[in-house]
Amino acid sequence: MENILEVKNLTKTYKNFKLEDISFTLPKGYIMGFIGQNGAGKTTTIKLIMNLVKKDSGEIKVFEKDNLKFEKEIKEQIGFVYDEGYFYEHLSIEDNAKLVAPFYKEWSFEAFYKYLNKFGLNKSQKFKELSKGMKMKCSLSIALSHNAKFIIMDEPTAGLDPVVRAEVLNILRELIQDENVGVLLSTHITSDLEKIADYITYINNGKIVFSKSKEEVLDTYKIVKGDIGLLTKENEKYFEGIRKSSYGFEALTSDVEGVKKEFKDSVLIQNATLELIMILKRK
Repeated sequence: MENILEVKNLTKTYKNFKLEDISFTLPKGYIMGFIGQNGAGKTTTIKLIMNLVKKDSGEIKVFEKDNLKFEKEIKEQIGFVYDEGYFYEHLSIEDNAKLVAPFYKEWSFEAFYKYLNKFGLNKSQKFKELSKGMKMKCSLSIALSHNAKFIIMDEPTAGLDPVVRAEVLNILRELIQDENVGVLLSTHITSDLEKIADYITYINNGKIVFSKSKEEVLDTYKIVKGDIGLLTKENEKYFEGIRKSSYGFEALTSDVEGVKKEFKDSVLIQNATLELIMILKRK
């Protein structure tokens, strides 16, 4: 299986933050959800992949090529969508696209107008007149109009209403029908990833906690609920994170058999969500 992205032992140090020994891979034809709290290192990692900031050490390959040595060639094939639209506010959607088009050999206005129509956008409307959702649709339309094979999106659905988010997710589903395309989607909205992601990479405090298939993540972790009086220092070892209240506890475990043996039928074991895994996992 060919990888569209390979990140190995990536390190970047700032005054108050360090991205430490980051490694993960994304195969072609799949969507990877990139999750973590604000300040965890998601945007820094994406900027390093795009060579917008300089790494201290490590290796990044896109399309199996070094992202520095082949930067121009690689960026020809990347569609990059920020959380904000960095376009000229006083220009129309079409005029902004005309400024972007010369940078890409495979730019297609036919494709661009197709996406505008799909998203219900007016090419003559000025960018400053667009709502947040419309700006995101415009950014996505531009990112998809030069035959990009790797789509990188940094918080693209933040602040969008559920209808627009569903439209964006459907576009991503359609894209990976082409097995040569891959998507890296950084988002806080983990419910979106439960719908479309194939892989999940979780970063916390500048370190990768896990990078696995979504199915493996959701199969591995379970939520345990019970009376607070059941907990002891000894049996808390079965949990990778606990949230306590005066009424009870909610905990994350990857040792379901150990929990069943220890607590018998006195606790409730439920499937975990990506959101609860991110909130509760401490190791």
